[in-house]
Amino acid sequence: MAATKSEPTRILILGGGYVGLYTALGLQKKLRANEASVTIVDPQPHMTYQPFLPEAAAGAIEPRHVVVPLRRVLKRCHVLTARVNKIEHERKSVTVEAADGHIEQLNYDVLVVALGAVPRLLPIPGLAEQGIGIKTIGEAIYLRNHVLTKLDEAASTLDPELRKRLLTFTVVGGGFAGIEALAELEDMTRFATRYYENIEPSDIRWVLVEAAGRILPEVRETLGVWTVEQLEKRGIEVFLSTAAKSFENGHVVLSDGTEFDSDTIIWTAGVKANPVLANSDLPIDKRGRVEATAALQVVGHPDVWTAGDNAAVPDLSRTEQDPTATCPPNAQHAVRQATHLASNIIHVLRGGQPKDYYHKNLGAVAGLGLHKGVADALNLKIKGFPAWLFHRGYHLKAMPTFNRKVHILLDWMLGGLFRREVVSLGQINNPKEEFARASRS
Repeated sequence: MAATKSEPTRILILGGGYVGLYTALGLQKKLRANEASVTIVDPQPHMTYQPFLPEAAAGAIEPRHVVVPLRRVLKRCHVLTARVNKIEHERKSVTVEAADGHIEQLNYDVLVVALGAVPRLLPIPGLAEQGIGIKTIGEAIYLRNHVLTKLDEAASTLDPELRKRLLTFTVVGGGFAGIEALAELEDMTRFATRYYENIEPSDIRWVLVEAAGRILPEVRETLGVWTVEQLEKRGIEVFLSTAAKSFENGHVVLSDGTEFDSDTIIWTAGVKANPVLANSDLPIDKRGRVEATAALQVVGHPDVWTAGDNAAVPDLSRTEQDPTATCPPNAQHAVRQATHLASNIIHVLRGGQPKDYYHKNLGAVAGLGLHKGVADALNLKIKGFPAWLFHRGYHLKAMPTFNRKVHILLDWMLGGLFRREVVSLGQINNPKEEFARASRS
């Protein structure tokens, strides 16, 4: 049944990431009483600020502080913990699987598609079994405990070959996610060796594998080259223009013929639009993204809005040079698009016209471990400690909610005073093991 003037407009937001959260925040702030109802659907009850995941994995930030509880901040919205299975816009219906497993149909008047992206996995033997991602808070916690557990196992083994395998860590992907995870975790393991009598920093091997001829494509090439040099000075092996061929049983085979054993395979080699979009009647491009106008409406469907990683939004700052240019999938655009999207929905609800989204990319920043970073922002090349401060300042400002900003700032201050904790809580990865052992005794 279509909404009438006596009924609030039903706004349904699919996804609780950057776009979903910021759109919902904008709507609940600007909507009048009984003007519209807002429902947000996501498999997790929180939004994750992904740029801080490497620091959470390395112990610089408490993991709980990089997530924003949806129900706590979206007090005027209905939050549904569920996974989207199908979008049928012709019927204005979305099929979801709720947290308890039951299937439900949600109807709407206005739809916001903010499903984001998922890891892009390649058909490499052993990847599904051996690979570890770092896109969720659960993966960050798991990865931290996994890496530190490998140090514990290496310190206690008498087998030199096993020890070498345990102390070999492989990162695949030279984008921001891969480089920041590599740099933070390498920093953590090198710091942790001071607490192991029989492990020296030189015993630990970190390997970066990148299929392209350079890393950090978001910054100018000279900064990418500088970053490689800094990583190699730290003893990190960098393989460029090299593809991974196999990870079966932890045995890494690269396209240049290099082979070695590694108990840790961290996969950060790109993302793709959420595959749920293919199970919809919305127009999608060849990369699986929803086709959008510059006003953030889905092409041909003015009552459907989209933004972020799952959307092909025209980049008006570059269309003169490339008419087909779309906004890159990063947090800088996602947050701004979401704020703009919320304002556009309000304008349209009140009889106005939506405005086109325009934002000129400000640049990019990356942390390379404690007190180290690289930035290409505002036409400036920044390296080392100043770039690290720039990185932390920018992301602290972008972190949603004052509460989380304060918690993260305190984490950094306490870390500076007392240093990072480098103890493994590996039991988290298998919490029932001791209970099961006791039941057998």
